Amino acid sequence: MNKTTKLLTGIMLVASLTLTACGAKNNNGGGAASPSASPSESPSASPTASESASPSETVDGKGFKFAMVTDVGGVNDKSFNQSAWEGLKTLETETGASVKYQESKEATNYLTNLNKFVREDYNLTWGIGFLLGDAVKDAASKNPDAHLAIIDSVVEAPNVASITFAENEGSFLVGVVAGLMTKSNKIGFVGGIDIPVIKRFELGFVAGVAAVNPDAKVEINYTGAFDKADLGKAAAASLYNAGADIIFHAAGGTGNGVFNEAKERNKSAAADKKVWVIGVDKDQSLEFGDDVTLTSMLKRVDKAVYSVSRDMIEGKFPAGQVTTLGLKDDAVGLPETSKTNVPQDVLDKVEEYKQKIVSGEITVPTAQ
Repeated sequence: MNKTTKLLTGIMLVASLTLTACGAKNNNGGGAASPSASPSESPSASPTASESASPSETVDGKGFKFAMVTDVGGVNDKSFNQSAWEGLKTLETETGASVKYQESKEATNYLTNLNKFVREDYNLTWGIGFLLGDAVKDAASKNPDAHLAIIDSVVEAPNVASITFAENEGSFLVGVVAGLMTKSNKIGFVGGIDIPVIKRFELGFVAGVAAVNPDAKVEINYTGAFDKADLGKAAAASLYNAGADIIFHAAGGTGNGVFNEAKERNKSAAADKKVWVIGVDKDQSLEFGDDVTLTSMLKRVDKAVYSVSRDMIEGKFPAGQVTTLGLKDDAVGLPETSKTNVPQDVLDKVEEYKQKIVSGEITVPTAQ
């Protein structure tokens, strides 16, 4: 195993990313981007990403080229792929570097898309998501002079930087919210593909609920996809029909269907029968509205992508290293907008548990 490191000053996960402060609202998304869009054709970075992603020192990145390859969720998944792209767009704005992305329509595209940027001599090519692990390994081993990085997986290669997150820690905190705010004591979890990173979301969430409400039951539903909103909608319908009043999703674009189902139900529901969704990766209330989003589990992929890419410009690329970011780095947590729907006493309890996790008093499970 390669050395595990922290992105200390480089990561610049500032105080505004603490569990009750992450910045102003912004408008993300837009129309569907083409599979190989140039920066001018693609979704723009959110103000939240650009406001706090960069250190105060100016870095000249002109002449540097950075690229990312999405998983099948696509760059407009309103989740971790989009967050990663926002990190690169911030890098472009702050340093003048050139950035580009390539969407993967299916798993067979991963290696082809990575190799495209490697052949074009990009300074750094990102693979976004656990599912790209094998492809990044292949591209790195066959192109030892190239530099690659991956989110949510560990690739042991001397020319790859691996960035992982302690999703279980942040998920524990939104579990505390769900456990304290459920009225039915029935809570749902909708996952995408049952892989280690999504399992960390599930286990942390279940542990957080149990810590504050042992009477609540969490029903688990894996859809098997990150890009099927219809499957997310069906999974949510099943859970809500069974009595769940809060669902936490960790399903990428599939999770958009969870929000759609909740919105439809709330149109005709009495105030005391409203259902809620807990978003993931980004502050999803900014996309889906605070009338249905209880809170979100932020995972600052944008920060990590920005920081490691900036390190490349500064000649500090963490090649061959594994970096794991969690609550202690303010890399996961709750957004400021949580206070819209989450009472202060619940947020105080969240802060209490955050400090216990950071201090080591509580160890959040990562495996069953």
